[in-house]
Amino acid sequence: MSQFELLKQQLHAGEVYRRSDLTKWSKSVDRDLQRLVDEGVLEKLSQGMYYVPAKSVFGKTPPKDDLVIKRFLNDDNFLITSPNYYNSLGVGTTQLYNTKYVYNHKRHGEFQFGKNTFFFKVKPDFPKQLTPEYLLVDLMNNLDELAEDPNKVQDSVQLKSQEMDNLKLREAVSRFGSIGTKKFFSGFLKGLE
Repeated sequence: MSQFELLKQQLHAGEVYRRSDLTKWSKSVDRDLQRLVDEGVLEKLSQGMYYVPAKSVFGKTPPKDDLVIKRFLNDDNFLITSPNYYNSLGVGTTQLYNTKYVYNHKRHGEFQFGKNTFFFKVKPDFPKQLTPEYLLVDLMNNLDELAEDPNKVQDSVQLKSQEMDNLKLREAVSRFGSIGTKKFFSGFLKGLE
């Protein structure tokens, strides 16, 4: 069996690989990767990152965002979010954004993987999963970046916060809120210093 065939056998549909992951199966990894791309076995996502397309009844499926980010960062300590998620809170945000943020501890900047662009932001702390309380705090942290009227959103956030679990919201504000966000919530949230 040739090295190229051995390399090809290591690839699994739906997986994302870094170039460095594949060097142990090929002495001419760049040539072999280009051949695999030419044959349609791999798709190049960015410099040094590749995806083995999975197939569905609708054709090739794109890679899962979390898998791409995990391979890129070589770490699973990140949170993918979008301003679109604020719309689920019912606080008057209705705009749709073509933006995905990746909160992490390593990288900052704009990165493109295939057709998707992600904005990486280094944050000191973020939860493992999105919660309504965290989204409300994150909304206030990013209010100046949104297209909505800030005053109307602030009024709606104040009303919405009264419906939420006070303890969970206080913890989210304390742990994840910017100075301005903490000041905003301290005006009406019980027990927040």
